[in-house]
Amino acid sequence: MNVEKIANKSNVKLTTARRAILEILIKNSHPLSYEDIKDELSMDKATFYRNISIFEDENIITSFESNDRKRYFEIQKNVHSHFICTNCSKIECIHEKPTFNLVGYKIDNIVIKGICPNCLHKGN
Repeated sequence: MNVEKIANKSNVKLTTARRAILEILIKNSHPLSYEDIKDELSMDKATFYRNISIFEDENIITSFESNDRKRYFEIQKNVHSHFICTNCSKIECIHEKPTFNLVGYKIDNIVIKGICPNCLHKGN
């Protein structure tokens, strides 16, 4: 997946700021917060979030809030769930389909919270 392909599928004009954000999100295989990528960007926080809002409106990215009260973003590839460890706050993408179905609803994202195997092994 590349930036041009994403832009061509949407109504988003590809500016320098938008290209920078998308390139960072594309090259990472896990969700990122603003704090995770701000040092790689040459834009202020308001510009970042204004562009993120455009990407969300165009269904280019998805987002969710974690235990740390930060919003995490990733390129919309396929619908999947996220597991957030309540002990260490690690976020993992879960690509297994949920075993339940809500009749009459379209599920876009599921966030599952619990204790990850690493923390369980450590006895936390």
